[in-house]
Amino acid sequence: MITNEIQERVRGWFAGRLPEEWMADRPRVTVDREEVTVVLTVPDVELAGGASAGEEAPSEVELAEARAGRAKAFREETREHRMEIAREAQHRFERKVSWGVRVGEREELWTHVAAPVMTRLRQPERLVLDTLVEAGVARSRSEALSWCVRLVGQHEGDWLTELRDAMGAVADVRGRGPAA
Repeated sequence: MITNEIQERVRGWFAGRLPEEWMADRPRVTVDREEVTVVLTVPDVELAGGASAGEEAPSEVELAEARAGRAKAFREETREHRMEIAREAQHRFERKVSWGVRVGEREELWTHVAAPVMTRLRQPERLVLDTLVEAGVARSRSEALSWCVRLVGQHEGDWLTELRDAMGAVADVRGRGPAA
């Protein structure tokens, strides 16, 4: 179980270790049993145009491509330094470190862990997965299950956050209990 204290320790370490110029905003640091994911926010792109008569404002496609280019440049320019920081964090926290960047509305994750998860499902649940496979939404039951988990994560995000916070608080109280 990942306690609030562990989350705070990891977030604090990265806040102190990351270069100031990498952060237009506070980094988002997420911790689980296998991985620490650090998503950095860099300044959004500013495209010229639309300021004077006759100039056309940048299209959504142009803006999306400019953000993709900014994310790619940031990834390449910071690679060596990020790898150095990741090695230090992996040694300190015994978890892999994955990176991502947010530029405007675009977010990219790089080199993140895809951990296998095993489960047993009864027929009604298997039928849901098989329907997704047969409809071409997923290529396999495994991919269909992953798709379902992502969908729940997107639509129940606030509830899941509240649940994680409550579990973290319980773990913190247990850690301070009489047996500690």
